[in-house]
Order: sequence, then C-alpha cells, then structure tokens
Amino acid sequence: MIIGVPKEIKPSEYRVGITPSTASRLIEENHTVLVQKNSGEGIGATDDDYKKVGVKVVDGPEEIFKNSNMIVKVKEPQESEWKMLKEEQILFTYLHLAADPKQAKGLIDAKCHAIAYETITDNKGALPLLAPMSEIAGRLAVFEGAYHLKKTCGGPGTLISGVPGVKPAKVIILGGGMVGTNAAQMAIGVGADVTIFDKSIERLRYLNDIFGNSAKVLYSEHLELKSQLVDADLVIGAVLIPGASAPKLIEKSFLSKMKKNSVLVDVAIDQGGCFETSKPTTHQNPIYYEDGVLHYCVANMPGSVPKTASYALNNVTANYISKIASLGLEALEQDQNLAMGLNVSKGQITHSAVKEALLETVSCN
Repeated sequence: MIIGVPKEIKPSEYRVGITPSTASRLIEENHTVLVQKNSGEGIGATDDDYKKVGVKVVDGPEEIFKNSNMIVKVKEPQESEWKMLKEEQILFTYLHLAADPKQAKGLIDAKCHAIAYETITDNKGALPLLAPMSEIAGRLAVFEGAYHLKKTCGGPGTLISGVPGVKPAKVIILGGGMVGTNAAQMAIGVGADVTIFDKSIERLRYLNDIFGNSAKVLYSEHLELKSQLVDADLVIGAVLIPGASAPKLIEKSFLSKMKKNSVLVDVAIDQGGCFETSKPTTHQNPIYYEDGVLHYCVANMPGSVPKTASYALNNVTANYISKIASLGLEALEQDQNLAMGLNVSKGQITHSAVKEALLETVSCN
C-alpha cells in the first residue's frame, strides 16, 4: 500500500502522523511511504532522517493526496485537505466529528473511508489510541492552569501549590478517566487541594484506591458539584463520551457565582467542550473571559509538546497502520475493535454516537 503523510496545517500543530521509526517498519513490510517536505521538523526529524529509512519525501500535499491509498495524520483534515481526499481513500487520524459538522459533511462528500483514532476500542472497552494524548492533555491542563492562575497571566494571583502558612489552590477535576487521572496526579504532585468528580462508582473506588487521602473523590451530583465550584481556583473539564458531544456541566449563568479570574481549562473542547461558554482557542490566543472567569480552551493541547506527543502516538498507532496497510478495509472485518474507528464510509456516517450527535446538522444517510 502507498501511505501518505501530509504536513499538519492546523494552527500551532507541530506533530507528525508517522515518525521515521514507524516509517522504517512499514517500508520493511514492503509498503511505500510518502512524507511531505518538512513534516517532521516539529519533532526534530529532518527530511534526511526519513530518506535514510526509505521514505519518498515530496514537496506538497497535492502529491500526497493524489498518490496515496491511505492518508495518516494527527489532527482532523482542514477544508483544503478534505477537498483533496479521493473516493475509497482511507483516512486515519483524529476526527472528533461530533463537534464539527462541516468536516463531517466534507468527509461524506469525499466518499472516503475515515477511521478515527478516538473511537477505536480495545477488549476492555477502553480507547487505546486516545489514551496517550489524554495522558499528555491531562498533565498539560495542570501546567496551563497553574500558569494562568498567575496575576501576570490573567488569573487571580494564586500559586497552585501555596506555601507554608498559605493554602494551595483548590483544583476541581470533572471526570476521572484518563485525562482526569493524569491531571489529578500532576495537581497532587505540586501540592494543590484536589477534588475529582465522576459518575462511575467503580471509577470512584479506583481513584480512591490510588490517591487515598491526597484527593477528595466525589460522585458528580448537581448540588454538590455547584457547591464545590463556588470556591474553585482552577477547574479542569475532562469528561468524555466516546464519539459524542461532551455534556455541559457548567452553565453560563453559574459563572457569576465563581471566583473572579478563576480558571477553566476545557480538555473536552475537541468534543464541543464541557462548559456552556467554551469555544475553541489556539496556542497563539489561548484564553478569553466570560463573566470574569478565564477560559483556556485550546483544541490541540498536546501539539505544544510535539516530540513527546508524536512518539507517544506512534507507539499505539503503528500496529494499526501496519494492519490496515497490509489488509486494507478487510482489517476492520477481522478486528471489531478497529472497526469501531470507522466514522464515515462511502458517503455515510457509520458510527452510531457520531451519527446521533450530528443528526440535526448533517445528512447522515
């Protein structure tokens, strides 16, 4: 199979879909890999690094999309990219279609086979290709939250850890999954006052076991959540429903009850965000205010650490890329967990949660 890797063009996106090491493996398996010029510069991989393992480096995206059977990316295709997709071509990347009807329509019109990293499952129902970015985003959420708590960065002037004699910041984490667990580990590590909310009793028991008295672990009940949020310095939104839009856990009307200049970091923004006032931002312009509350809603947080993120992603995507390259769509027939990644095929939305989320905005066929 001919596998194409275009350079990412989303603002401040420096990751790359295939690293030189993954490319080497694919070439050893007798596949052809095309990589757009300078695609790896964000991770410190030169064109020569790719050429040394047998990659063909090409100048522009047009040649990539024209000549490849499968396109491998990191972020969802931008409009100029989905217009280059061909009928029957396989696209393998993060899509997050529930919050992006325009992209969904573009993929439907392209009649390609779009496989989303974030909806592929494993035998336990977990999301193995979302996990490494969730780990990174959860950890970055605390870094970015702590940074923006500083007065010079728009926050209230609170040191997240406190100091002897002065209490630390109160950090509320909404969701105890992969993002929330990693956020909690980081926040606890710097000495914050941490509370985690989740609706799964089984998950709450797990979180209680691993964190003990280092964090308060609470059931996500409306009144208790609101009472805790009033005193929060930093709130991290880490709620995920696979393939679907994130639930809105903080309404706009509630912001006036929160501390002035308190910080909201919405890691769920790729899925529409879990705060009613969330809207996607970029690394260049990461924050805005609503009712005196600072919002950080960067949609590609791991893109700020592209070297770590690209290699972590390839650690989990390489086997799937290899399987699809060898078997084509038959790989989905042989692997039901991989088949869960198919979001759009032959002009139809095929994933039930994505279809439900887009029912009112896109013709799903």
